[in-house]
Amino acid sequence: MRKLGTFLLCAAGLLAQEGKETVEKLAPYYPTPETIVDKMLRLGGLRAGEKMVDLGSGDGRIVILAAKKYHADATGIEYDLDLFRKSVSKIRSLGLQKIARIIPGDIFKQNYSSADLVTVYLMTDSNEKIRPLLERQLRKGTRVVSHDFEFRGWKPIKTENIEDDGSGRSHTLFLYQR
Repeated sequence: MRKLGTFLLCAAGLLAQEGKETVEKLAPYYPTPETIVDKMLRLGGLRAGEKMVDLGSGDGRIVILAAKKYHADATGIEYDLDLFRKSVSKIRSLGLQKIARIIPGDIFKQNYSSADLVTVYLMTDSNEKIRPLLERQLRKGTRVVSHDFEFRGWKPIKTENIEDDGSGRSHTLFLYQR
């Protein structure tokens, strides 16, 4: 009986591990400088009441500024639970819960069809992976702003090169429209 119990515990552990999903890491966490965040939202033409989604929202700074300054309905998607918790805590402390939220999870398993603006700071290869999903889901007229990394196969309607005020590092923003 003891052997059967041990076997069942081991089998249950293996089944639990098989059921766990691993989320593909699409980019390292490297926060967008605050000055660039604002330029991304301005370039994207974000207006009050519009739905904005940030893919890989990190510490939530794009979502927070979109809600706080632009009065947009802002959502971030973040797989890292520590960054998710920090973002949610910051949103709560600023009293922005009604118009700002972070969803924990995989950006490939979300629905972006209601977005007016999508912001992205992922690597070019990652943009390549997410592009088919965005092409299927985004409705005509939806804007996409990508920081530093292009979407191959899409032609930007505008490109901005910006020197960051703090570090002197150069940034490139790409604006696309579906």
